[in-house]
Amino acid sequence: MVKCLIWDLDDTLWRGTLAEDAGVRPFAWAREVITTLDGRGVLQSVASKNDHDHAWSRLEEFGLAEYFVVPHIGWGPKSGSVRAIAERLNFAHTAIAFIDDSPVERAEVAHHLADVRCYPAEEAAGLVRRPEFSPAVVTVDSRRRRQMYRAGFERDASRAEFTGPDEGFLRTLDLEMTIERATEQELSRVEELTLRTSQMNATGVHYDDATLRGLLADPGHEVLVVTMADRFGPHGAVGIVLLARHERVWHLKLLATSCRVVSLGAGSALLNWLSDQAARAGVHLVADLRRTDRNRMMEIAYRFAGFTEHECACAAGLPAPGVDGVERLHLVPAGRPASSALRLTSLDLTAAPPR
Repeated sequence: MVKCLIWDLDDTLWRGTLAEDAGVRPFAWAREVITTLDGRGVLQSVASKNDHDHAWSRLEEFGLAEYFVVPHIGWGPKSGSVRAIAERLNFAHTAIAFIDDSPVERAEVAHHLADVRCYPAEEAAGLVRRPEFSPAVVTVDSRRRRQMYRAGFERDASRAEFTGPDEGFLRTLDLEMTIERATEQELSRVEELTLRTSQMNATGVHYDDATLRGLLADPGHEVLVVTMADRFGPHGAVGIVLLARHERVWHLKLLATSCRVVSLGAGSALLNWLSDQAARAGVHLVADLRRTDRNRMMEIAYRFAGFTEHECACAAGLPAPGVDGVERLHLVPAGRPASSALRLTSLDLTAAPPR
């Protein structure tokens, strides 16, 4: 799926060339295409060879500027602009699309950034009908993805201006974390997280809607959703926990958190909460881990939380992993204090037997 579409402006988004015609106007289809993609959670940006202030003022005049994040308007190569946008958003080039009326500009981008998908301007009106721009499910978080990224940029700017340790900055954010059981309406958000997260995903296994519904109906499983917010706005759903509850052990089948909240301590706060809950329930924790090229951070988080390769009789009755390469880490949990950097609102897994 395309996560970000980068627009050229002259004779692509609007008719005419701004440097030659101050009266340029957007094509008739432009607003509908832009707002439709925005509503589906596709971020949009600009890579245009123009005077920045002049071009941006026209986008503001047309009521379109608000839909574009990290625009690059200037006179450098388009490939440099596209690369900079991808890096700022932390998106792989395979998730980036670029549209331009000039075959020369498209060829320049394709030459330097082979994984970026390039489209001629005459296809712009039909992009909303293409499968790569049409996610099967549009979640609540998808519809507000642009707002969440803008809040993230403001948060980053505030961090850059802050002088002092990271812990001090986190205290200024008024961080809130909520851990609750997923509802049927939230399953699409859970499935999306299993697909979109890779750096902080313990196994990389995708759980589809049917599988998640089966786990939700199973009294021996917990499907938990983690959301976060701070003074800049909501982060949305940032984590999932798939937990099988047995008499002597809780089996952590999947833990995944968005890379957007790694620096906010989300992973350690979540693992500390799980350890505290298991300690109060008098059970051990066993976590599945499948090492990948990208999830080294998740392994480190488990290690810092105290998980080891120690074999324990508590795991004897667990079913064999259904995916090759999965190893199991073990923890004898202990009570953990809540993080002083965030307010935690959570369910109590010890208050009732497995559902």
